[in-house]
Amino acid sequence: MDMPGTLPVPVFERLGPAAAISPIVCAVPHAGRYYPPALLENAACPLGVLEELEDRHADLLVTDAVAHGAVAIVARVARAWIDLNRGEADIAPEMRDPRGGGGVASARARSGLGLIPTRIGRHELWHTPPRAADADTRIATVHAPYHAAIARALADAHDRFGFAILLDCHSMPPLRGARAARVVIGDLHGRSAAAPLARLLAATAEAAGTAAALNTPYAGAYSLARHGRPAANIHAVQIEIDRTLYLQSDLRTAGAGLGRVRVLIGALASCALSAIVPPALAAE
Repeated sequence: MDMPGTLPVPVFERLGPAAAISPIVCAVPHAGRYYPPALLENAACPLGVLEELEDRHADLLVTDAVAHGAVAIVARVARAWIDLNRGEADIAPEMRDPRGGGGVASARARSGLGLIPTRIGRHELWHTPPRAADADTRIATVHAPYHAAIARALADAHDRFGFAILLDCHSMPPLRGARAARVVIGDLHGRSAAAPLARLLAATAEAAGTAAALNTPYAGAYSLARHGRPAANIHAVQIEIDRTLYLQSDLRTAGAGLGRVRVLIGALASCALSAIVPPALAAE
């Protein structure tokens, strides 16, 4: 059974200036390292398996972007507790009220990687799947505050500059192929951001010597769908970084490439600004 009420740690951390000095907002939903006792008590697999859900140390990648004025909203609660890049449509049927209700389960829920993950590969995660009331508590205490903080940061940036850009930062396992991308930029196939933005980010990564792709195999998910409103000049893109670029061979420990990837994310944040024309300039 879940622990009641709020967790004894901050569910996210807000980094950067108290008020917007840049239109850039970074979000890091999957790097959380706090595993609530109730999660570990109910886990049907070792902690090391639960940790496979993490974007290990992805929170370290936004340092340069924050130093250049961006705000960052960084999750501190483990993805195994609740996945902040999923929505309520991605709740597994066994966690719905009534149990099994709510229509056909989403593809993400069926895969085991829904709002509350249930499976990693062949590993079932829980002795007893969380109940609907448990899922509701996790949404109210973690998911809702995290996305409210992103929305506030974007609104603050938009109010000051006339536009805002969300960079949703993730890491990915290496893709296969001799010319496989090491960075994937997603914009929900053009639905979450103005068309030039994702192309410019990919081109910037390529210019820095890092092979990049657009929307394949990762186009983005809930965070982009929720926060990206290009018609209102609020744009959202997902950045997936090959984790071998900044982790050691154990894929757990920060490696020598961390500094280079921090610089790359900082460069992507800076170049994103040139892709969007503020309304006042467009009017001129």
